[in-house]
Amino acid sequence: MKILVFGASGSQQFNVISEGMKKGAEVIAATSSTMSFEKLKHAGATPIVANMSDAKKMLEITVGIDAIAFMVPVSLPDPLKGLEYAKNVIDAAKFNGIKKIVWNTSGWLAPEKIGIEGEDVKLDIKNYLLNSGLNYVIIEPTIYMENMMGPFCAPFVKNEKKLAYPTPEDMPIGWIASRDVSSFVVEAIYNSNLNAESLQISGLENLKGNELAEQFSKGLGESVTYYTQPSQEFGEILKPFVGEAAAAGVASFYESLQNSIEFPPKFNPNMNHILEKLPVQMTSVEQWAKENKMYFLKE
Repeated sequence: MKILVFGASGSQQFNVISEGMKKGAEVIAATSSTMSFEKLKHAGATPIVANMSDAKKMLEITVGIDAIAFMVPVSLPDPLKGLEYAKNVIDAAKFNGIKKIVWNTSGWLAPEKIGIEGEDVKLDIKNYLLNSGLNYVIIEPTIYMENMMGPFCAPFVKNEKKLAYPTPEDMPIGWIASRDVSSFVVEAIYNSNLNAESLQISGLENLKGNELAEQFSKGLGESVTYYTQPSQEFGEILKPFVGEAAAAGVASFYESLQNSIEFPPKFNPNMNHILEKLPVQMTSVEQWAKENKMYFLKE
C-alpha cells in the first residue's frame, strides 16, 4: 500500500506517517518546502516537494499511489483558494485511479455556510468530493489537544498556570489528540467496507473549561485554571504564525462562540459506533497532558 499524505509536516497529519507504517504502508509525504525533509525522513516517510496549487504536479505525484490522505492548509492568505487546492488533488486522484481518498477537514463541518470563508469553503470542497466518483471517507475531528501547544496557550500555562483558550468556560468539548485522528484516517484507508461516509469524531470526554483544566492538571502534575481568552487577544497572538487574514477568520469564529447563546456540538456521544468500524485506542486529556508536559512546565 502506497499512501500519499498532504500536510504531514504539521501536527494534524504528521502521525499519519507512523500510523500508516504500523500497517506496513509505504508513506510518501508531499510538502511545499525542503525545510521539512529531515523531519519527514526521520519519521519514515519519503518526502517530495509538491504544492497543492500546482495541478500538473498533482497529476505527476499521484501516479502509482493507492490512497491519499489530505487536508487543506488553514494558513492560506486567501481561504477561498482552498477549493482550488482540493480540486487539484481530487482531480488527480480521479485521473490516476486512486483507490481511496480520505479528507481530514480539521474541524466539524457546519451544516450550511456561516459567513466565515475558511469554514464555508470546506462545504464547497465536500460537495466537489461527493460528486467526484471517488471512493472517499471524510474525517471531521473536533478541536485538537495539540492546539494547547500553540503560542496562545502554552506560555500562559507555563508562566501563569492558566489554561488559555478562546472557547467559553461553559462550552463542553470532546477534545481529541492528533495521533488519534491520524489513526482514524489510516483505519479508514484500510477499511475496504467504508466508502462515501463522513464521520464526526471526538474524544471520549465531553469537558467544560474547568473540567478540562482539572484533567489537564492531573496529567501535568501541577494545578492550572481555565482562562477564557478574548478572541481579539487570541487573534493577535496567532497573526505572526498564520497571517493576518487567517488569524482574523479564526478569531471571528471564536468570537461568535463567545457571543453565542447556544453552543454548537463538539462531542459525538456515539463514538462507540465509529470505534466498531475504525478501532482506535483513544487518548484522554490527562494522558495527553502527561505525555506532553515538557511543553507546559518551566525547566
